[in-house]
Amino acid sequence: MSLFGAMTTAISGLNAQSRALTNVSNNLANSQTVGYKRVDTSFINLVTQSSRSSNSSDTVRARPDYTNSVQGTVEQSDRPSSLAISGQGFFSVAASQGEKNGVAVFDERQFVTRAGDFQVNTKGYLVNSSGYYLQGWPLGGIGEPDRTALAPLQISGQLFNPVETTLIELAANLPADGVTPVNTQLPLYDALGSSHVANLTFKPVTTPGPPPAGTSQWDLDITLPDEAVPTTRRVRLHFGATATPPVDAGTLGGFTAATNLTAGTTALGDGATLAFSSDLGEGRQDIVLNLGKIGSAGGLTQFAAREFSVRNIAQNGVPPGSYSALQIADNGNITVNYDNGQSRVVGRIPLVTFSDPNALQRLDGQAFMRTVESGEARVTDVATDGAGQLVAGSVERSNVDIASEFTKLIVAQRAYTANTKVVTTTDELLQDTINMKR
Repeated sequence: MSLFGAMTTAISGLNAQSRALTNVSNNLANSQTVGYKRVDTSFINLVTQSSRSSNSSDTVRARPDYTNSVQGTVEQSDRPSSLAISGQGFFSVAASQGEKNGVAVFDERQFVTRAGDFQVNTKGYLVNSSGYYLQGWPLGGIGEPDRTALAPLQISGQLFNPVETTLIELAANLPADGVTPVNTQLPLYDALGSSHVANLTFKPVTTPGPPPAGTSQWDLDITLPDEAVPTTRRVRLHFGATATPPVDAGTLGGFTAATNLTAGTTALGDGATLAFSSDLGEGRQDIVLNLGKIGSAGGLTQFAAREFSVRNIAQNGVPPGSYSALQIADNGNITVNYDNGQSRVVGRIPLVTFSDPNALQRLDGQAFMRTVESGEARVTDVATDGAGQLVAGSVERSNVDIASEFTKLIVAQRAYTANTKVVTTTDELLQDTINMKR
C-alpha cells in the first residue's frame, strides 16, 4: 500500500463523512417540518484490488439512505382540514402553474406528499403549506367516486341548490273539548328556495247531542297567502267513532268532503295524507301533507287538552345554501356543510402507494415523484391494498429523532477527525521520505 494510496483513502473518508454531516444537518434543520422524511447515510466500500497476497488502498462512498416509508408521529391539529396517514401511502397532489382566464392551471405531472397540513385557500382548494394542491376523486351521478378522474379538490365555491317542498309532516293534538277554531302555519319553499307558509285552520264541527258529541269532527282549511291564484282547500277530519270504520278514540280515522285537494286512503295503518297543488310564482308545485297514520296516535290526534299543541313540523324543502365548513371521514369522503343546515359529499381522498417508496425522487416542499426504481403509482382507497389509514384533523410530524441525529453528528465528527489524522500522518511520512535525499 503506497502512502499516496493511504492519503487517497483518508480523503475519500473525509468526503464521505462530510456527506454524512450534510444529511445530519438537513435532518436537524427539518426536525419540525410537517411530513419530512429524514435521510440517513450508508457507507459503501470501493475495492481497488484485494487478494490473499495483497490489498491496495480502498475508498469509501457515502450513499443517502432514504426513509420515506418510516412513519412520523401523528399529532392532532386544530384544523379539521389537516390530514395524516397512519401506515403506508402518500397524498396525491398537484403543483399550480398560475391561472389562465381566471381558471387555475396545474402541472400535468403527478406529485405525492406526506405533508397533510391542508387548508382551504381563497379559491376553495385544499392546499398545504408547501403550496401543493390536494387531489381526489369527484363523486359521480350515483354518489360513488369516479376513480377514472383524479383532480384538485375545490369545495368552498359550491352552492347547495334549493329544493322545493313536496312533503310536509305535522304531528299535533286538537283539544277534545274545543269549541273555537285553532290555527297553525307550516313552512315551505318554492323551486327557487324562497320561503312561504301554508295556513292551517281547524274548525270544530258541532252536531246535536250531549257533550262530548260533536267534538270528534273538524273542518280543516288550507290556504297559501303567496300563491298566484288564492285557493281555499277544505276537508273534514273524523276521529274515533265518527270515522268509517271506527278507530281508537282520539286517533284520526278518515276524511270526507274534500275540496281542492285529494285525501288518501282510510284503511287502518295507512298514511293519513292530503295532496294538493299550488302555484307560488314558479309553476305548479305538488305538495303532500302527512298527518300520521290512520288509527295511530303518532300524527294528528284529538285528546283531552285545554288548547291546541304542535309536537312536530317537518318539510323536505331546502333554501339555497353557501359553504360553511367541511368534514373528512375516515374513508376519505369530504363532506361540505352549508349554512342552510344541509350537507353533501363532494369527493373522496385516495392514497397513492409504490412498490419501493424509498426510491422516490425527492422534491422541494416534502414532495416526491415516481421513478423507475419506485415502481408505478397505485391510486387506491384508504386502508385498501396495503394503503394506510387516514387520520383527519391531524398532521404527521417529521420522522427525525433529534437525540439520534446528535449521536450521528458525534460519530461523523470523530470519524472525520480520525481521517484528518491519517492525512497529516501520511503527510509527515511523505516529508520524511523527501528528507531522505538530504
